[in-house]
Amino acid sequence: MKTTERYSKVISYFEKERPIANSELTYTNTFELLVAVILSAQCTDKRVNMVTPTLFEAYPTAHDMALASADEIYNYIKSISYPNNKSKHLAAMARTLVEKYNGEVPSDINELQKLQGVGRKTANVIAAVAFNMPNMPVDTHVFRVANRIGLTNNSKTPLETELKLTKHIPADKIPIAHHWLILHGRYVCTARKPKCNECGIADVCKYYAKKQKNNTSNL
Repeated sequence: MKTTERYSKVISYFEKERPIANSELTYTNTFELLVAVILSAQCTDKRVNMVTPTLFEAYPTAHDMALASADEIYNYIKSISYPNNKSKHLAAMARTLVEKYNGEVPSDINELQKLQGVGRKTANVIAAVAFNMPNMPVDTHVFRVANRIGLTNNSKTPLETELKLTKHIPADKIPIAHHWLILHGRYVCTARKPKCNECGIADVCKYYAKKQKNNTSNL
């Protein structure tokens, strides 16, 4: 199967089966999304959603959070992973937003990466989710699923995966395709035991084809 055909079938499947796909993080504005994404690093969205309501109530804007110390922020996020580092990042990030961007979250990924706690993946999330730009954030789910299906042909790095996906997925579909791949990896194409029998794109998946071939050869 040609790469273009595989992409076409995968996109068609998700457009039909998951026409609406959104982040599972809870937020009401771009600043809250940025905070939630920073907190979600190596942490589940479910856990992040448990701590952000009280955090956002205490610091509803970048200006409010900029006045807080890392220790004060820590008290709200101490139940998530790496709270010490993340509280420092949030405090510094908010101050930078206020000092350099008048408290507004920029849409440019280069500007976003100047904020503390924001790497390329997080910057791409904000660009794609908040501003609907054709940026492809690559987390562990996207990286795994894209390689398994054969969309990226065993790419070695998240950046390589990002570049291959953005090359073959139409620009207007990239923001939602990000969610398609994440949710598919989270609930179907799981890391340890992928649910191939429940997968609607198994017929175009390189991993599944190899698995079936191995099972046949072992008979």
